[in-house]
Amino acid sequence: MPRPSKKFRVTKRDPEIIWVPDSEQKYAAIDIGSNGVRLLLTKVITTGNHCVFAKESLVRMPIRLGADVFKDKAISARKEEQLVSTLIAFSHLLKAYEPIDYRACATSAMREASNGTTIAARIREESQLNLEIIDGSVEAEMIFASHIAETLQADRAYLYIDVGGGSTELTFFARSERLISRSFPIGTVRLLSNQVRKTVWSAMQAWILKYRPLDIQLSAIGSGGNMNKILRLSTSKYDMPVSYKELNEIDAMLNSYTLEERIRVLHLRPDRADVIVHASKIFKSIMEWGEIEEIFVPQFGLADGLVHHMHDEYLKNH
Repeated sequence: MPRPSKKFRVTKRDPEIIWVPDSEQKYAAIDIGSNGVRLLLTKVITTGNHCVFAKESLVRMPIRLGADVFKDKAISARKEEQLVSTLIAFSHLLKAYEPIDYRACATSAMREASNGTTIAARIREESQLNLEIIDGSVEAEMIFASHIAETLQADRAYLYIDVGGGSTELTFFARSERLISRSFPIGTVRLLSNQVRKTVWSAMQAWILKYRPLDIQLSAIGSGGNMNKILRLSTSKYDMPVSYKELNEIDAMLNSYTLEERIRVLHLRPDRADVIVHASKIFKSIMEWGEIEEIFVPQFGLADGLVHHMHDEYLKNH
C-alpha cells in the first residue's frame, strides 16, 4: 500500500500521529431506477497515492416506477408527484451537503415511459436538478468507471451482472480489460408484472454463449440491492464469493417461503421480498448458461459508478 502523505500533526495529550488528507472532495449521485430512487453522498479522501471513497449517506425512496411503466407504458400521476417531491427534497439535501459535483440519472423505467421526457423536464424546472435519462450502454460505462478492472485477477475472465428492476446489464471482462457489454429488458419489477417474453430470455442466453471466453476461467460479479441481500443470506464472509451451489440453495429457500414469510422470517422489506425471487432466478440462470461456479459481490451499483466517474473527470481537470 502506498505510504501516506507526510502531512501530520502530533498533540501532547495524544502522541499518536494523525494523518491529514491532502485533499477531500464531496460528490452526490442520484439513481432513479425501476424499483426505487436513491441519493448517495460520498466523500473522496486522498492521502498521497491512496484514495478512499467514503459513503457518508444513502437515502432511498421506495417509488416503484416500473410497476406503472411495464404495464401501462406511462408513469401514473400519483407516482409522478411522489417522484417530483423526492427530487425537490434531494435538491435541498444537495444544497446542505455542498458537493463539488453531482449527477442525476434515470434508467429503464423513465426511458420507456411515454411521459418520461415530460416528467424529466418538470423535475429539471421544479428541482433545478439536471436529470439525465441514460441508456444501457451508459450504465455499463458507469460500471466500468468504478475501476472494477483494477480489482480483477489478470489471468481470469469475469461476467459483471447488474440486475435492476427493469433491465439486466451484462459486461464481459478478460485479462483486466472490458470486452463487450449489453443491456437486456429483463428486470425484477418487469418479471413481477409478467412483462418478459421467453424470446428475451433466449436472446440473453444466446449472447452469453456467443461471447463467453472459452480459454480462461470465468467467474461472475453481481450487483444490485437484491444480490447484496442474497450475499447476506449466504455463508460467504468478507471478500469470498458465493458458489453457484449455494445460490441455488438460497433460490430454493426463497421460493419455499410465501411473501409474508420472506418479510417476517427473513426480515425483508415488502418491496424487496416480492422481487428477490425474480432476481435470484436471473442470477442463477446466467450462471448456469455461462457455466460459472462462483459470484463475487462487491456491493456497489450505478450511484457508486457515477461518483467514480465524476472523480475521474475532476482528476483530469486538476
